[in-house]
Amino acid sequence: MRRLVPCFVVLLIGTMPAAAKVVVTIDKSTQHMSVSVDGTPRYTFTVSTGRAGYGTPNGTYHPQRLARTWFSKKYYNSPMPHSIFFHGGYAIHGSYEISRLGGPASHGCVRLHPSNAATLYALVQREGAGNTTIVVTGGSPASRHAAPRRGRPRGEETGYPSYQQPPASYPPSYYGQPGYPNWRGW
Repeated sequence: MRRLVPCFVVLLIGTMPAAAKVVVTIDKSTQHMSVSVDGTPRYTFTVSTGRAGYGTPNGTYHPQRLARTWFSKKYYNSPMPHSIFFHGGYAIHGSYEISRLGGPASHGCVRLHPSNAATLYALVQREGAGNTTIVVTGGSPASRHAAPRRGRPRGEETGYPSYQQPPASYPPSYYGQPGYPNWRGW
C-alpha cells in the first residue's frame, strides 16, 4: 500500500495542468501594453499612464493583490474595476474615461478600457499572480498626447509679468465707423 501512494501522487502531478507564465509589458512612451503567455503574444491594449507630476514607476513587479471591484479612497472614490495592484497603491485597472486612453492621464495607475481590464484580470486570476510579471518601461510620451492649453498664456511665457496685460491693438471698426485712435486696452 505504501508503494501505491507515491505512485498515485506522481500520477496526479502529471495530470495537473501547468500554470502559464504571463508577462505584461507597459511602454509609457507609446502608451501601449502587450501581454504574452508562455512567450507567445496574446494581447495589445492602449493604456493611459501617469500624467505630468504623477509618474508611473518603471520596474519589474508581480501582482500584490487583485480586486474585481475597487474604489479609490485617495481620488474621490473613483471606480477602478478589475484592479491588479503591483506596487503599493499603483494598479492596472479599467477606466470609464476611455477618451483619455492613449495619452498620460492618471495619477500613476495604468488605465485600460474596462473590457480589456476584465480580460487581463481573468487571465492573471486563472494563471496565478505568482506566474505573472509586470514590466513598466519607457519615459514620457511624445508631446502629441499632451492636453491642449486653454486660455491665454500668462507670466514669463508672454514676456510680461502675470499682473500686466500685453498691449492691445486697436479694436476693429464697427458698422463702417473708424476704430478709436485713443484705444489703449483695459
